[in-house]
Amino acid sequence: MSASGKLDALVNGRVLADEEIRDGLAVLVEGSRIVAVVREDDARLRDAERHDLQGGTLLPGFIDAQVNGGGGVLFNNAPDVDAIRRIGAAHRRFGTTGFLPTLISDDLEVMRKAIAATKDAIAQGVPGVLGIHLEGPYLAPARKGTHDVGKFRVPDAEELAAVTALDEGITLITLAPEQVPVASIRALVERGAIVAAGHTAGSYDEIRAGLEAGVSGFTHLYNAMSPLQGREPGAVGAAMEDRDSWCGVIVDGVHVHPASLRVALAAKPRGKIFLVTDAMPPVGANDPSYELYGEVITVKDGVVRNAAGSLAGSALDMATAVRNAVDMLGLSLAEAARMASTYPAQFLGLGETHGRIAAGYHADLVLFDDSMQVVRTWIGGIAA
Repeated sequence: MSASGKLDALVNGRVLADEEIRDGLAVLVEGSRIVAVVREDDARLRDAERHDLQGGTLLPGFIDAQVNGGGGVLFNNAPDVDAIRRIGAAHRRFGTTGFLPTLISDDLEVMRKAIAATKDAIAQGVPGVLGIHLEGPYLAPARKGTHDVGKFRVPDAEELAAVTALDEGITLITLAPEQVPVASIRALVERGAIVAAGHTAGSYDEIRAGLEAGVSGFTHLYNAMSPLQGREPGAVGAAMEDRDSWCGVIVDGVHVHPASLRVALAAKPRGKIFLVTDAMPPVGANDPSYELYGEVITVKDGVVRNAAGSLAGSALDMATAVRNAVDMLGLSLAEAARMASTYPAQFLGLGETHGRIAAGYHADLVLFDDSMQVVRTWIGGIAA
């Protein structure tokens, strides 16, 4: 927007206010922050520089807590600042204005490099990077998915300190609660990490013990976790019963049946289920192939599987996830957009600064056209 410090006004669009998408509103932005959301006849617009949204729908920028790659880059293969920058740029095209570069199970040396790169990316102001997601390696072999079981281990005190060494930004750690001592889960939380259960074969009681120790979320609900059954509720049952935890979901029509997702939406309190992509390098790239653990994997018909047939992340982008939530789950655009912005912001502890179009919030925004395609994004008030 304006580089002169002048007040900017986004006008002639439909704006997602807290409860509904409304006409006749203008969003006033100064620098990187939203100053106010006002009627288009508000006197403050007289001195503002106007930006015509041409009837589009202005939504809070999308926040993706699980981004393994994009733009042809897999974070595990290139745990450096340039990779984070390229991944963020690829996903920004699809409305993602905040993300956690996600490292799947790997050696501690690679984890240290990824954490250091994330710290540097934040210091350098790489657009959109909010922290890091360490998905493993403290996982259950029986629910490994495409992760390399040879990387799995139980963290000792030194490793607990290493994986929580990010001074700025968010550290999200996915682990199997039955594989990690309760005291270690507590230590991770005390060190400031957000801990989610995933790739777990845990029983209902084991998952409940994890929740009581500080687990606050579930990574890609239903996928790679013990299922809900009549006599053993498993991880899925524990997740859907718990009122306080959040659940990330991959809405691509492949990872989870839409009916199962609708059941979860009915079971959990509103706001506790949010969208993730679990995206791999082909998102935002022309090459449908990438290398994971030395194996070349190719997207076929929009589905990412390894040679063993396991789902290996996704080729999903967040704008498509929002459209799928509308088309497959029957949600309003307003609620689907909140699942991509407001709710993940709350899960990540950013609910007071991100995920809403409201005074005082970061000017991270996405503009949809009538076909729910991304027209433009802003990160910190800067358009791309």
